[in-house]
Amino acid sequence: MNRLAWKTRILLTLVVLAALLTLTTQARCADFKDVPYRTVDGVTLTLDAHVPDGKGPFAAAILVHGGGWVAGDKREYINFLFQPLSDAGFAWFSINYRLAPKYVFPADVEDVRAAVVWVKKHAAEYSVDPKRLALIGESAGGHLVSLVGAEPNEATRVAVVVSMYGVHDFVAAAVEWKPIPDELYQLFGIKSVDARTMPLLAKASPVLLVRKDMPPFLLMHGTKDEDVPYEQSVEMCSAMKDAGAQC
Repeated sequence: MNRLAWKTRILLTLVVLAALLTLTTQARCADFKDVPYRTVDGVTLTLDAHVPDGKGPFAAAILVHGGGWVAGDKREYINFLFQPLSDAGFAWFSINYRLAPKYVFPADVEDVRAAVVWVKKHAAEYSVDPKRLALIGESAGGHLVSLVGAEPNEATRVAVVVSMYGVHDFVAAAVEWKPIPDELYQLFGIKSVDARTMPLLAKASPVLLVRKDMPPFLLMHGTKDEDVPYEQSVEMCSAMKDAGAQC
């Protein structure tokens, strides 16, 4: 190959690389439905995703719906956040997870962990910055994002956690609830709250995982919440601040 042909090939290669780089940084608004992110126990779990217009990589949010751990869907309860996040230039992923009573704790937590790992692994495909990833959940989803966000696990670590009216201390909640809601029994697959089952409730309580180097949390909770006691978020935030974490 002569020198001219060689230079031409190099030039063409550089042009192609530049074009590919542009494609990875210039994203067009796109929506994805029912994308599989995990298959477990014969169940394929899916998510919906949105990628905004503009130059990526984008900050992104993984959204976890509520429904008392026994109901809900990636397009229910949490869907009020879709448009505000899109308007703010965020990419987002709304996930399904296994529900009780068919699947008891910690199945739902394992699914949220898997979703975080999946989004990080596929960040480039969706023009997402894996270092600017938020976990956002409401109600039961608020509990799940707080638990996963508080865990000392680098694979599932996120930049920030936003938990809306989630349970953070099941032991304290079980004492305050009168009567204890059926969803709690279904979540844990238990028939009573006693000395035998209390360790399981403790294992699901994010407040017991608080440490200084956890991600910053934003907790949102109404003072007159009739389902999840407002004190749940107050306790979590106070514990984080006492530990030197941001809340």
